[in-house]
Amino acid sequence: MNVAGQFSQYPAAPDSDWKGGTMPLLQIRDFMSRQWRLIALITVLTIVVGVAYLAVTPSKFTAQADMIIDTKKVTWTQAELSTENRTIEDASVDSEIETTKSEKVAAAVAKQLHLNEDPEFVGSGGQLKSRILSLLRFNSGPERQPSDDDNMRRVLVTLRENLRVTRLGRSYIEQIAYTSLDPEKAAKIANAFADAYIEDQLQAKFEATHRASIWLEQRIGELRKQASDAYKEVQDFKSKNGIIIGVDGKLASEVELDQLGVALAKARADTSQARAKLERIQRVLEQRPNPNKESFDIPDPIVTDALSNPVITKLRQQFLDDQNKESEWSARYGADHQAARNLRAEMAALQRAIWDEISRIAESYKSELQIAKTQEESIDKRMGEVFQQSASTRQSQVRLRELETAANTYRGIYETFLSRFTQSVQQQSFPTTEARVVTVATPPLARSSPKVSLTVALAAICGLGLGILSALAREQMNRQIHTRAQLESLLGTSCLAVLPAFPQRRARLGQNGALRESRAFRQISEVAPFSATAEALRYIKVAIDLNPAGGKVIGIVSALPGEGKTTVAAGFAAFVAKSGGRTLLIDADLRNPSMTRTLGYTSAPGLVDMVANQSPFDDLVITDAKHKFDFLPASTRIKPTNSSDILNSAAMKQALKSAKSEYDYVLIDLPPILPVVDVKAVAHLFDGFVLVVEWGSTSTEEVVKAVAASSIVSERLLGAVLNKADETIMRRFEGYTDRRYNYYTDDRVPTEMA
Repeated sequence: MNVAGQFSQYPAAPDSDWKGGTMPLLQIRDFMSRQWRLIALITVLTIVVGVAYLAVTPSKFTAQADMIIDTKKVTWTQAELSTENRTIEDASVDSEIETTKSEKVAAAVAKQLHLNEDPEFVGSGGQLKSRILSLLRFNSGPERQPSDDDNMRRVLVTLRENLRVTRLGRSYIEQIAYTSLDPEKAAKIANAFADAYIEDQLQAKFEATHRASIWLEQRIGELRKQASDAYKEVQDFKSKNGIIIGVDGKLASEVELDQLGVALAKARADTSQARAKLERIQRVLEQRPNPNKESFDIPDPIVTDALSNPVITKLRQQFLDDQNKESEWSARYGADHQAARNLRAEMAALQRAIWDEISRIAESYKSELQIAKTQEESIDKRMGEVFQQSASTRQSQVRLRELETAANTYRGIYETFLSRFTQSVQQQSFPTTEARVVTVATPPLARSSPKVSLTVALAAICGLGLGILSALAREQMNRQIHTRAQLESLLGTSCLAVLPAFPQRRARLGQNGALRESRAFRQISEVAPFSATAEALRYIKVAIDLNPAGGKVIGIVSALPGEGKTTVAAGFAAFVAKSGGRTLLIDADLRNPSMTRTLGYTSAPGLVDMVANQSPFDDLVITDAKHKFDFLPASTRIKPTNSSDILNSAAMKQALKSAKSEYDYVLIDLPPILPVVDVKAVAHLFDGFVLVVEWGSTSTEEVVKAVAASSIVSERLLGAVLNKADETIMRRFEGYTDRRYNYYTDDRVPTEMA
């Protein structure tokens, strides 16, 4: 059982319970009151170490330069070769920061400032290592002078160790900070890093532009040849397949088909018109009168050509004039008049002439219809031939389109790369970068490290933490009993009393070779009636009086020797006897009868004689006139080997039975439980046990083993007495100030009232 654990599980004060697994404030206070010296010592030592570190550590200075990074990138994959603005992501910013810290930039700074000749960068690190190895008697071989590469490598390592490049928030500004022993040198190196980064960016862009120009020049030659070959292949394919392209991009056959389609439509329209005119005039000719029958009807002027024909118009006019004359003459001279008949004959001749002219027109219509049909058939035939020829040409045109597309693509790529090449050549002459220094590093006025306040604060915090951990470890390793609560929780019974530690003096021999009373026994037996010690003894008396078993035969035991059980038993017997109780004290520790020696009865017969010689119990009991209790000593002349058998004998049982009826209290000083088996053998003879535990000495394991050694002892255990306690330290462990001690006094009772 560890002390810290017991405090957490078995608190001393009722109000200081654990809550939520955290230590109550009272427990923390008590812990600090117990361990503050150790915590303070470790804290002070740690602060001293921190101050020593400040004293021996050289001062360092940090200079800082602010630089806005390049927010423009040269790209060769866009439509034009140019420097274009674009949003920078966090990864890009981090990349630029890593570039600033790169070995290439650091090497440029080292060469520019000749840092390979600076003792701060190429100091005596190797010599120090050799010196340490020589002190440790390690032979590292012949000392080799570092080469220029070794010195440069050491410079680069030192530069990277003291360089810090960070991003300012979410901006595009990076802070370049360098720490050095010299403030001027720190500012110079910080500015050199910014300049080296800008120079590196310019050089990188120039090299990228130069490489792109060379590649573009080679690529342009390849594209020129590819474009020329593609154009030649298109022309060869056209000649081979007889493909003729018009101005508007159409094939000649397609143009001819369009024209033939228009001509065919017109020819078909003309044929239809000629057929209609012929059919109409044929219907007119069907109205021609029979030549054998006299009739003066003339055809209706419904045919266009007939109406517009001057011959028919003239003949018709003449016919109408003669008809009018014939009517007039017939009316005047009669129908059979020669003049009327001549007019009718003339009219008949005119009628025939009109019909003959119409017949001639009809014949012309037939001729026109034949011509229109012939023309239509010719156009239709030609159109079929051209269509067949155009079908084969269209199949070849698919391949032609592919060749033309490839040729146009090669030509477009060639023109684009030619334009890029021109711009690249111009770009080589003036590469620019947007990276620039916005704040130049200046020599710092105050040192950056070591920081006095921070170092001292950290040392104090670390010392405090280390001290608390050490204190916790100390309490964890402390497995002794220091509090009532620990003892009560451990045994599951009450802590009857806490007796203080009295100053020990070496015992001196008295008469008959007996030891004089020990100081502790004398102080307990002569304790003031209103003192805390007297009140503790009363607690023991009350526990015995309230024993549920009702017996007064009480064994005083301890786990180990030297815990003060004999002193407690003798002092308690004297206290009870002075209170008026009939008390018998028996020294049953046959192997070490210290009580017999303390009371000065070393030569008197005792318990061993009662068992071995069958001596009467009453004859062996001695009445102590000073302390007013009866005492049965243990024989000191012989040391029995079978002490457990003596204590468990019939004579002992009979003696206890007799004493139980004659005395109010029978107190037996028994041997310690763990070293010998006596208590386990005779535990059944006692009505109760009082366990004496030495404060701050007996471990929890020993107490548990002692109680668990006998089930009878654990069942009949009335309580425990915490002996030899340091009240001042104990109150720290208890966790509160026991104000009841202020209530007690050491005032003596007057002799007449005692």
